[in-house]
Amino acid sequence: MIHNKDLEKYFYVTDSGLHGKGLFAKAPIKEGTFLGIYHGPEVEDNGMHVLWAELEEDTWVGRDGKNMLRYLNHSPKPCAEFDGFELYAISEIDADQEVTIHYGDDPF
Repeated sequence: MIHNKDLEKYFYVTDSGLHGKGLFAKAPIKEGTFLGIYHGPEVEDNGMHVLWAELEEDTWVGRDGKNMLRYLNHSPKPCAEFDGFELYAISEIDADQEVTIHYGDDPF
């Protein structure tokens, strides 16, 4: 389980030009790097920081984010993506660059 103290080695949260607060890289990150796990309790209802992952075909699980990864904002050209609840860099990420994901389609 990756909590903020582990994530703070690599990221910081500050105002985003995209939306509210955002997650930013402290140092360059190579493509393919494991970035962390979206940690939080499982929920059945959607919410502001709920991430939905399809863990098995047609089986969706929601987690209400409680660590820094809840500050990931959407971009049509993201630099990271989730595999389940694990986050990976899908391109090189520069120091002080906002780490973004594509929110995808609404599973419901």
